[in-house]
Amino acid sequence: MTKLYVGNLPFTATDEAVSALFSKHGTVEKVSMITDRETGRPRGFGFVEMSSADASRAMQALNGADFDGRPLRVNEAQDRERSGGGNRNGGARRY
Repeated sequence: MTKLYVGNLPFTATDEAVSALFSKHGTVEKVSMITDRETGRPRGFGFVEMSSADASRAMQALNGADFDGRPLRVNEAQDRERSGGGNRNGGARRY
């Protein structure tokens, strides 16, 4: 399974619309649209999970393609480390 990052989505895009677009290139397993935690509004990007072969085809076909007047950015998602809260005292050490 490959997870694709889909950026520059119009804020009106829905899970169903993105799934329909990508399903032209293979079987879509999951669509996750990212929303702002505080407002609940779409942030303009999301993730699509597909088999590796289907994801490769979709990436080639849809990167730069127009979707509701916006050129999509599609590439393989990179795993990112979750930030663990960090140091609350600004890095100053107390002895």
